Amino acid sequence: MSEQDGTGGPVVTPGELVVVTGMTGAGRSTVAKELEDLGFYVVDNLPPALLPDVVRLVDENLGTTQRIAVVVDVRSGSFFTDLRAQLAHGAHGRTASMVFLDATDEVLVRRQEAARRPHPLQGSGRLLDGVHRERTAVAELRAEAALVIDTTTLNVHQLTARVDDAFGDASTRRLKLTVISFGFKYGIPVDADFVADMRFLPNPFWQPELREGDGRDEAVAAYVYSRDGASEFLDGYVPLLDTVAQGYLREGKRFMRVAVGCTGGKHRSVAMAEEAGRRLAALGHDVRVVHRDLGRE
Repeated sequence: MSEQDGTGGPVVTPGELVVVTGMTGAGRSTVAKELEDLGFYVVDNLPPALLPDVVRLVDENLGTTQRIAVVVDVRSGSFFTDLRAQLAHGAHGRTASMVFLDATDEVLVRRQEAARRPHPLQGSGRLLDGVHRERTAVAELRAEAALVIDTTTLNVHQLTARVDDAFGDASTRRLKLTVISFGFKYGIPVDADFVADMRFLPNPFWQPELREGDGRDEAVAAYVYSRDGASEFLDGYVPLLDTVAQGYLREGKRFMRVAVGCTGGKHRSVAMAEEAGRRLAALGHDVRVVHRDLGRE
C-alpha cells in the first residue's frame, strides 16, 4: 500500500481513478452503484474538463488514497476530447483506467423502450438512430478502454460480479452483517432482514443479582446461554444466517441486518446478539453488533 521515501517515511500510493463510460442502456448506473459499494467516491455525469477539480477536492477532503470513479455519458458531447486529454495527462498522479460498457443495438433499443425513455441523441428520429449516432461518437473511446464489458447477456448480478472481479479485493467480497439487539416494547427495527425473538428464554430481570446488569456482563450472558434452548437456537440459527449470507453475496447483495429482540432489549437479546455476532465473524463475515435500546429503560 505504501513504500519508503528518501527520508525513511512512508510514501502513500494515490488511489486509482476509474472512468465509466459507454453506450446508453448498457449498465453505467449499475456499475457506478457497485463501485460506490466497493468504496469508490463516485461522481455521475461529470464533464471531463472538471476531472482535475474533482481529484483535487477528493485529495484535500478525503485523502489521496480515496479511490474515485467518474461516470461520463454521451451528454458530455464534445467533452470526450477533454476526457482523452485528461487521461493522457495522467490524472494528476493517479492510476487511471477506463471502463466501457456496451451491448448490441437490439438490446440497447429494447432496454430504452422498456424504460420508456428516448435516446439522448435520437432527436426527431428513431431510437435506433440515436444508438447509431452514439456508437459513432464513442467509437474511439471504446478502442482506448482498459476494460470493455459487453452486457448483452448479463443480468444485474452478473454485471456487478464482473465489476467486483475487476476492482474489488478480499475485504469488499465479504458480507457486511449487522446484528442488532432491540426491545419489542420499543418496536421492531424496520430495516431488519431477519427478526429473532428471544422471549422464549427466562428473563434475567427476575434475578435480583442480574437485574441491573445487561447482556454484555459475564454473569448475565452465562445465565442466558445456560437456559434450555439457548444453545440449540444458536446452533441452528447461525448456520441458517450463514447460508443466507452466502446467497446474498452470490446475488450481489453486500449488506444484511439481523435483529434479535427481547422485551426490553437489555438482557437476553443483548447476550444472544453478542454470541451470534461472534459466531458469524468466526465464519468469515464482517460483523458489527449494535445494541439499539440499551440505556432506554
